[in-house]
Amino acid sequence: MKMAEPVKKLLKRNKPGTKANSFRKWPDEPFEEMESTLAVQEFIQQQIRKDPSAIDIILTPPDSQEEGVWKYEHLRQFCMELNGLAVELQNECLPDTCSQMTSTEQWIFLCAAHKTPKECPAIDYTRHTLDGAACLLNSNKYFPSRVNIKESSVAKLGSVCRRVYRIFSHAYYHHRNIYNKFENETYLCQRFTKFVIKYSLMAKENLIVPMPEAIMQDVRTEEDDTTSIKEP
Repeated sequence: MKMAEPVKKLLKRNKPGTKANSFRKWPDEPFEEMESTLAVQEFIQQQIRKDPSAIDIILTPPDSQEEGVWKYEHLRQFCMELNGLAVELQNECLPDTCSQMTSTEQWIFLCAAHKTPKECPAIDYTRHTLDGAACLLNSNKYFPSRVNIKESSVAKLGSVCRRVYRIFSHAYYHHRNIYNKFENETYLCQRFTKFVIKYSLMAKENLIVPMPEAIMQDVRTEEDDTTSIKEP
């Protein structure tokens, strides 16, 4: 009797001495063969590695994938990648030059990291926002599982999206060179904008970073000449 051949497991490891252009270049794995509880995260990252500009493909869930988990894992990924933009900003976005978190002259954003929301230098707002998002998204109270998420917890993702987007808008309006370099490499703001439009996670009038028509589709922004304080 012939014995069944053992199933070969795909090992995703960068061996010692791996060159930079070969980093994380292991073969793709079909989603249905990913057995880890982190399968959704691994699948999203796999799609990004193949082509970060293929936004529609990256945002298309596998068949039968639960939508709440899909949205949650994408938001986790956005926050992880946004840390790269925060690092680029910290040498130019200084408390002396960017004493408030602003985008256009219309809005000043208050930081929710304090007991009472208040104004923060833009770089501190960025750090506080990413730290706060990480705390929430890793909370055992709201997100005890990476496989099944309660609707009441999914409802919290919109407020995280709204705060995180302000990092993009500040970078675009006040640090355009840094924003452009980062965006040309990652397409992160385009992907984020498409994501919040697709799942109705942000009000359309808050999407103020100019986007290609294919990303925005029928979204229209509304601006006036006043300056207002935006609550967290």
